[in-house]
Amino acid sequence: MLAVSNLSKSYGLKPVLSKISFTIKPGQRIGLVGPNGCGKTTLLRILSGTERADQGGIARTPSDLRLGYLPQGLEFEPEETIAGFLNRYRGDLDALARQIEEITASLERSPSDETLQEMYTAALDEMAAASLNPDRSPEILAALGLDSFAEDTPVAHLSGGQKTRLALAGVLLSNPQLLLLDEPTNHLDIEMLEWLEDWLVGSPYSALIVSHDRALLDYVANWIYELNPSTHKIKEYPGNYTAYLEQKQAEQAREWQEYADQQEEIARLKSAAAHLRGIGKFRKGGKADTGDKFARGFFANRGAGTIGRARHIERRIEALLSDEQIEKPRASWQMKIEFLDVQPSGRDVLVLENLTVGYQAGAPLVEDINLTLRYGQRAVLVGPNGAGKTTLLRTVTQAIPPLGGTLRLGSNVKLGYMAQEQETLSAAETPLSAAERVMPVSQTEIRSFLSKFLITGEDVFTPVGSMSFGERSRLTLALLAAQGCNLLLLDEPINHLDIPSRIRFEKALKGFEGSILAVVHDRYFIQAFATTVWELRDRKINVVA
Repeated sequence: MLAVSNLSKSYGLKPVLSKISFTIKPGQRIGLVGPNGCGKTTLLRILSGTERADQGGIARTPSDLRLGYLPQGLEFEPEETIAGFLNRYRGDLDALARQIEEITASLERSPSDETLQEMYTAALDEMAAASLNPDRSPEILAALGLDSFAEDTPVAHLSGGQKTRLALAGVLLSNPQLLLLDEPTNHLDIEMLEWLEDWLVGSPYSALIVSHDRALLDYVANWIYELNPSTHKIKEYPGNYTAYLEQKQAEQAREWQEYADQQEEIARLKSAAAHLRGIGKFRKGGKADTGDKFARGFFANRGAGTIGRARHIERRIEALLSDEQIEKPRASWQMKIEFLDVQPSGRDVLVLENLTVGYQAGAPLVEDINLTLRYGQRAVLVGPNGAGKTTLLRTVTQAIPPLGGTLRLGSNVKLGYMAQEQETLSAAETPLSAAERVMPVSQTEIRSFLSKFLITGEDVFTPVGSMSFGERSRLTLALLAAQGCNLLLLDEPINHLDIPSRIRFEKALKGFEGSILAVVHDRYFIQAFATTVWELRDRKINVVA
């Protein structure tokens, strides 16, 4: 289907991909994993033809293999409507018919024009594919929460999350043979995630999926390709994400054992060589010649051979330390989240009584909330997109007033809020200046603290507005950790974190001694982190776990 051979790509002197080779076969659904910035998006852009490799080749079978590519941050045409966008993917039969008529008229005037002949053939193929491909727009738009919009709605009227879901709808409607999906689960709620998983598993298409959603990779993927940021190469693992983890852990254990065995062998050989050299010194004239005539006579004929054996052992040591050396396995570079001193609060941390939330100009989003978050609880709030989860968190922070009822914080509660769109950060600030506002310590101590969140070196002077979303997420976490908050409100805190960072974040939150209310759609994260689950549905919130 698709074969990649010796693909390489660098940006300046920085290598991203180095002589990568792999194949994608019919029926394969491959999860592409690796830390942020290792080159996953670059690889998908090269495979889709939107970026060129420095060297290497890509072979498609058939040569006109239909690709469905979902990039991050797809740009739409100005003034484009939902229908206009979808017709680019599902095929507008009327528009295709008019196009074929125009090309036919041109061919009558220039019948030997090869370019026109190719355009005519391509248009006929597109017409045939569109005719055979049933219009699944209603099903897909409904599943992605877009069926309430008229198709003549300008795309510019949609939110960022809705635009992402529209882009996904277009790709799914394009009848591709191979899907290239770059973070397809962004802005999907749990119901949408589960629908997408079932659609991918039930479709006849092959897929290469970049995702940090471990549940999706477990359910959908039958292969995992790992892009290593150190070697810039891909390693293949059969099975889903859980199978990959098991193989990876066994592989790392084997590497450490091989390294330990070699270190033990080197130590043994060094000891043997030192021992033989010590014996050899008893030869006449040697430094260890004690004047003992018996010893000098006994070793007279043995010194040269003994020294020779010592030299042989030393050459073996040199070989082990050069050509045959097993490098010490590298520990992956991950966040080392540490929350500073957290003061205890009262037992009832957040009390919501008959609370109704929403905006003054519209209908209430959530009504009659009667819930209490207790000290030490880690609650996850789940529910459909647009149901009011973020609105509830913003109401608790007093960013917007409640429409009815009351809410109160318990005694000695210090609130920290991580906003989904990261609007609590100032674009003009740097990580260093932001941390200086909340940490009354030296710059050296601040930089050491920020390094635990992978903000190192000159990065501490980068303006927030120039940082990636993942970097901003790490900075927000660092500032919350530094302030000693004992109630954390987290709105999609792991959206831009890679899998290793998500795992570290889960572990850190488990060790957090305060209380947490989080909006999260990552099902692995919920299972590992939550002590209780609140579900928002039909304007009500119920405790479901």
